[in-house]
Amino acid sequence: MPTSPSAEPAPATAQSESIFDLKNAAIPSFGSLVQARSGVFKTRHGLLAFERVVESLGSSGEEARRKGLGYWMLGRYDQAAQMLAPFEKDDVASFTRANAFMSLGRPSEAHAIFERLSNAYPNEPRPRGAKIEARLEVELAKGNADAALAQLEKDLAAAPAVFAESAESKYLTGRAAELRNDAPAALDAYDEARDIDPTHRANLFRLAHLAERNGLDELALGAYASLSRLLPTDKATLFNLGVLYEDLGRDQQAAACYEIIARHDPMDRRARLYLEDAREGIDMYYDEDLERKEDRLNQILRTPITDFELSVRARNCLNKMNIVTLGDLVRLTEQELLSYKNFGETSLNEIKEILGSKNLRLGMKHEEAVASIETNVRPRATGENAELLNRPIADLELSIRARRTVENLGCLTLGDVIQHSEEEMLSMPNFGVTSLQELKRKLVEHGLKLADNKSGTPPI
Repeated sequence: MPTSPSAEPAPATAQSESIFDLKNAAIPSFGSLVQARSGVFKTRHGLLAFERVVESLGSSGEEARRKGLGYWMLGRYDQAAQMLAPFEKDDVASFTRANAFMSLGRPSEAHAIFERLSNAYPNEPRPRGAKIEARLEVELAKGNADAALAQLEKDLAAAPAVFAESAESKYLTGRAAELRNDAPAALDAYDEARDIDPTHRANLFRLAHLAERNGLDELALGAYASLSRLLPTDKATLFNLGVLYEDLGRDQQAAACYEIIARHDPMDRRARLYLEDAREGIDMYYDEDLERKEDRLNQILRTPITDFELSVRARNCLNKMNIVTLGDLVRLTEQELLSYKNFGETSLNEIKEILGSKNLRLGMKHEEAVASIETNVRPRATGENAELLNRPIADLELSIRARRTVENLGCLTLGDVIQHSEEEMLSMPNFGVTSLQELKRKLVEHGLKLADNKSGTPPI
């Protein structure tokens, strides 16, 4: 039986940890390419040396095959797909070519290859997982998220039992949960996939992105940091990691992310602008009140659209436009929304009403948005227990449902939370007795409790 294109590579050798010998090394699997690729990108000298080797290879026979594999390792996916086209019967070459198609945003071309390979290797999770994901991307490209979800769930149900425990299965289960707008279930699935395979790039990116959207900054930070260590690091990861660092007030680390991009691509204007802003932030005067307003605004902007009651038409339109949070909405103008198919004045008025309830509006500038929540920001606690009361609510490690409730009440710190009573908490949408017990238990761990009434502050 031929070697699986997705089989795990052998343990790293000194050679694969430095510069991969593309001319002479055995290439038993796609996994060995992935492993060696990291070593190629460790140093600029090694990368340039590897590029020279790739370009020195011929355009026919075994050298052409190795050249195509080398192009994929360098991230030159279009050239890789072209060079590997004649090697349809070579499973490693075919699997690599299909992955190049996925990187190029051409899932329909990748799907046929993945389907053949998943049939040839029915017990290998990577070809099957890749086939299912390629079909998912094809359906999503058609703009019908419901049909995409239905197809994904059908494909997962049809997979053999051995597939269910793989990282690919957990990752795709997370994708399905996201399409159902079930963020907690999606995060759990992505976390399980990370435990099985901590190098699964797509899973780490979805985990980081979704965690960030749901205000789980530390979880997002860890996932993005893991991604950034998987060489080569893509721009999207570094940009997102940099923005997250800035949100957390860690401008020096943000600047380091943008500097890497700018150094490798001096013509990237966006990276240079972000780098300049981050450097200015390092020496910027720290305004504590402004920081609290920014934190509160970020909480509001991360609020999912699914938290609000919308008509089916408006919800479907926003879903197709990939509008997930209030922050996504604020960036758009009325004209941009109305230009979308089937989005009319009625849907627009629904959106404006939602934003108005949070003192926001379409096309709102950031400075104006910060000013709009100025009266909602409480002063920081002072006195004997100030350090404890001023700790962020993230320290409570609440579930997403409970955390959203305290955020919607305008809470940023533990001191803010204990200003509210059980009655107030239970009056909030989607907050029940289970969430209340969780919140009370977490507060007790910090020596705190909720207020006895709506106006009283509980003792510590």
